[in-house]
Amino acid sequence: MLQPLADALEGTALSQALRASLWLYPMVNTGHVLGIALLFGAIVPLDLRLLGLWRGVPVDHLARPLVSVAVVGLLLAGGTGALLFATRPGDYIGEPLFGVKLSLLAAALANALLMRRARRWRQGPGEARLAGAASIALWLGVIAAGRLIGYR
Repeated sequence: MLQPLADALEGTALSQALRASLWLYPMVNTGHVLGIALLFGAIVPLDLRLLGLWRGVPVDHLARPLVSVAVVGLLLAGGTGALLFATRPGDYIGEPLFGVKLSLLAAALANALLMRRARRWRQGPGEARLAGAASIALWLGVIAAGRLIGYR
């Protein structure tokens, strides 16, 4: 069902240019890594605070700048990830780890949205710790699954 769409995407000029260019694919890949670094680098300090570190620093003071940086990282990683996907969509849709990565990504995003919407860090330390631990574990899972795809 998805194979005809993957074949069509792989035949686009964009996909062909990404595969053919000496510099374009590495630049997009570097952008993807930068996006991941911004996202994870911003989320981990906030999650560690939710886990109980730096109790003297109000969570809201950390959340304001770090969530903004994480969103920029997410947008960069998502945009460049879509471009990377376009280079070999048929291979990716047949790769079980790609499905694992997307599932973990959906769970990580849902956790982040629920945490942000409910402001769990204000509702109690137990919920905040659980949300922070889940966040770190889910984002690490997304990163690990993505890296493992590259080695298959």
